[in-house]
Amino acid sequence: MDTTKTAAPTAPEADAAEDKPDTAAPAGPEDTAAPAAETDAAETDASAEPAGAAAEETGEDLDADEADALPERPTGVGSAAAAVTAAGLGLVALSGSWVARVIGERQTLIGQIESANATTAKEKIAALYGDAWHMTALVNGLLAALALLLAALVLAAPAFGAPGRVHPTWVRSVSWAAVALGVLGVLLFGLMYFDLLVPLPTAAE
Repeated sequence: MDTTKTAAPTAPEADAAEDKPDTAAPAGPEDTAAPAAETDAAETDASAEPAGAAAEETGEDLDADEADALPERPTGVGSAAAAVTAAGLGLVALSGSWVARVIGERQTLIGQIESANATTAKEKIAALYGDAWHMTALVNGLLAALALLLAALVLAAPAFGAPGRVHPTWVRSVSWAAVALGVLGVLLFGLMYFDLLVPLPTAAE
């Protein structure tokens, strides 16, 4: 009778076999889902960047088109220049312009020539002085009237322009000053021209 027994595996070897990790275990659903999610996120970011850039470019194009489509608003430079010019003309008219002086001197020379044929003292005075004074008053009065007209046009311009448009305060102030100077010049030189303010002197016959 064969009493030989087969040697049983030792306990440490069996424990080592049981503790060896299973490297062939299949991946679970959670492990496969993570890489897929990362891939989708990368694709979304890649597709979102060009879309954002395109939106910015489109917005810039729209802003440029809208800026080109807007009408240019008047700056008011012409009205300001007209107001200053009117005030200057009013001052020149009251102080006496160079043009009026030259025309007056020319008329004086004409009066000296005509005075040779004058028979009375009144005619001589009128020829030598009266005509020249009248011509000077006429030229200065025309300058004052021009200043008045120009200032009135500046003040009335907003009524015929864009609704709600008003001139700056200083432009209105200068325009009203020009109106005052123009009215004063027209009245003063008008009275002088018709010999109502400073009549010609008379001489005894």
